[in-house]
Amino acid sequence: MGRALPTARVRGEIACYVQDLEYSRVTEPAAGELPLRISALVALTLLEVIRCQDAPTEVLESENPSHTMPRRLGLSGVIDRQIRRYHEEADSGGRISDDEFRDLVRLVVRRSDSDDVFYQAGSILAGDDRPPGWRGGLPRSWGFSLARRRVRKRLVRLFGRRVGGFAAGPFMLEARTHLFVNADPGGAACHFLTGFCQVVLQRYRGRRATVVHSLCESRQDALCRWTVFAEERVPDEAHRLIFNPEPGTG
Repeated sequence: MGRALPTARVRGEIACYVQDLEYSRVTEPAAGELPLRISALVALTLLEVIRCQDAPTEVLESENPSHTMPRRLGLSGVIDRQIRRYHEEADSGGRISDDEFRDLVRLVVRRSDSDDVFYQAGSILAGDDRPPGWRGGLPRSWGFSLARRRVRKRLVRLFGRRVGGFAAGPFMLEARTHLFVNADPGGAACHFLTGFCQVVLQRYRGRRATVVHSLCESRQDALCRWTVFAEERVPDEAHRLIFNPEPGTG
């Protein structure tokens, strides 16, 4: 089958994506600008997930180029150069500005699979260590306590600030006018915290957790809320797994 050439509109959209990346820079802030607070590891992980999501298949006549062409950006030289740059920044403990993070979020939300990209990035960034070996002998409530502590500390380390706080109950993270909804008022970026919390809970509770984003400011709720919906016991080896979100549970 022959290739379907992208329309001028689609080519223009792709050019915008490339421009967004190529004009993004990790530099020292000028006087009066916001400081560099967000770990370059966050940016690196988002772009690596995009690259993994973008399969090198042909664009066929039956495909819709407005959906398929943006997803091929993950295989482009632009993405590859940015990944190398963020690798260097992350290895040296570098950080990026809130504006650069928002640019990356806008790049992701243009994709049809943006929810999954954010979810997977959150899952990866939550799970780069193992919980204490003595976790299994703790009372049930202590697992929730350790998970809450891990979420608070890890988010501060990644984003240079607190992202919400925990309300009463085993696990209920709440946030108002937070970094993710500010970067993406549509709410897709909130899936980052869904994946992040789900993996942390599973590792510190030894159970497969289902975390739901039950309230969201993008849906005109007063705040965003992530809470554990259900748990299922799994073997300890499952701490190495990253679970895909169920449709509609984000």
